[in-house]
Amino acid sequence: MTGTLLIIEDNAQNFYLMRFLLEKNGYTVIGAEDGRKGIEMALNHKPLAILLDIQLPEMDGYAVAAELIKHPEMKGVPIIAVTSYAMVGDKEKILAAGATGYIEKPIDPETFVAEIIRYLPEHSKNKEA
Repeated sequence: MTGTLLIIEDNAQNFYLMRFLLEKNGYTVIGAEDGRKGIEMALNHKPLAILLDIQLPEMDGYAVAAELIKHPEMKGVPIIAVTSYAMVGDKEKILAAGATGYIEKPIDPETFVAEIIRYLPEHSKNKEA
């Protein structure tokens, strides 16, 4: 499986780990360090999926997800929150903002790519067949 994934993450170490794991599995990775640039990149590149940190400077991940789902061209592009927000109600709040999925940090290198794949459109089609 291949395709371009967009990571919106301001923490360089988290970005590096996610990029390394995804590129090792054949994906092309593009990235943005803040929400506004991430929205711009999503609209320009139409990635296979968007991995979105919630705690971002200036514009948080909730606002980014809410903005992305307003654009018809983003329909069908999964927004996967990758976040350290793991208190009761955080997952529901993130999904209500427009995210498709939710993965808690710290990232588990053993399961991360498999977790991402289950949200990708090709995987959904295979499940329906």
